[in-house]
Amino acid sequence: MPWIHYHVSDNGKAKACCIGNIPYGNVNEHSFEEIWNGESIQKLRGKFLSGEPDKRCSVCYKLEEAGGKSIRQETFEKFSEVEPVEIKVKENPIYFDIRFSNVCNFRCRTCWHGASSKWFNDAKALGRIVSKKAIIQNITDFEHFISETGKALLGAKEIYFAGGEPLVTKEHYLLLDWLIKNNATNIYLRYNTNFSKLIFKNYDVLEYWKQFDKVEVMASVDATEELGEYIRKEFDWQLFLKNREKVRELKHLTFKLSPTVSILNIKHLPELYQMGVELNIIQPSDFYINILERPFYFNIKALPREKKQEVEGVFEHFFIWATTNSIPHEVIKSFQECIDFMNHENLSDKYWPQFLKETKVLDDLRGERISDFIFR
Repeated sequence: MPWIHYHVSDNGKAKACCIGNIPYGNVNEHSFEEIWNGESIQKLRGKFLSGEPDKRCSVCYKLEEAGGKSIRQETFEKFSEVEPVEIKVKENPIYFDIRFSNVCNFRCRTCWHGASSKWFNDAKALGRIVSKKAIIQNITDFEHFISETGKALLGAKEIYFAGGEPLVTKEHYLLLDWLIKNNATNIYLRYNTNFSKLIFKNYDVLEYWKQFDKVEVMASVDATEELGEYIRKEFDWQLFLKNREKVRELKHLTFKLSPTVSILNIKHLPELYQMGVELNIIQPSDFYINILERPFYFNIKALPREKKQEVEGVFEHFFIWATTNSIPHEVIKSFQECIDFMNHENLSDKYWPQFLKETKVLDDLRGERISDFIFR
């Protein structure tokens, strides 16, 4: 990642990736060159070249140890042609992940105010705001950012957009306008999106996507129907299905379901996948699982033993169905990774009571009951 990847979030901090909290500098204060070949990133490159791990990458290490597939491993597969050899590099990054702000129109239960402006009022009521304003602007001056980073962006192979929510973020569209103006429409656009808004103000994202060679949409849907709406507040299952139909005309667009796997939806994950395939929402291979690590009280390792056994029973039936229906091996493997991760460690003594407590607090605030959906 330190040789190919440029990630910006958290008040403009450029960091190693969206998971590892390894800061290189701040795009609002430092030049692109100061960040890309600065002391911090060069130090990390030196560690990795010598084979020394960094404890700040522990999320990936722990996920791999528990049987899951990490972003670290995915990046090796995707950019296998890159051979890291130098500490100071002449080449620009080829893989960008720019989070312009925390602007979002959802209040997902596993999220927080730092990643969603919509969370502000709930966070304020809970005493957990991270800013006095709902919107946290990571990049304060778009034009300055483009003047510093534009040359590198034009050479990108992939730009990944995530949240906040990119489809309701103005700067996302300003960047697409700039790429189109500079004839950089061969860049692979990849999204993690709640997929609720295809038109934002005067921006129609379908018209933008038509102008790029390849687009991948990973829809952040954690469960079907009412459970999905409970987990991701403001999500509308029927609207999601309508929006899915609208993008079918874009033959160069790959559409995937990308659930965040937590205590809230692990037992219902097979149902989401099966419905996705049976309703032709996705092709059988288009399912991308993101196993949640933190907060630990949502981590599936925190389930009590009897509830883990219930999950295992549901998954056993799913594996039979998947084999009968010739579901791709990689998909079956990703489901098995969830079970392996869940059973790798017991966090229930410490975090299951906290899960129940946190859920009740938010249920009381939102006028909901988890027993209406799960743990009946």
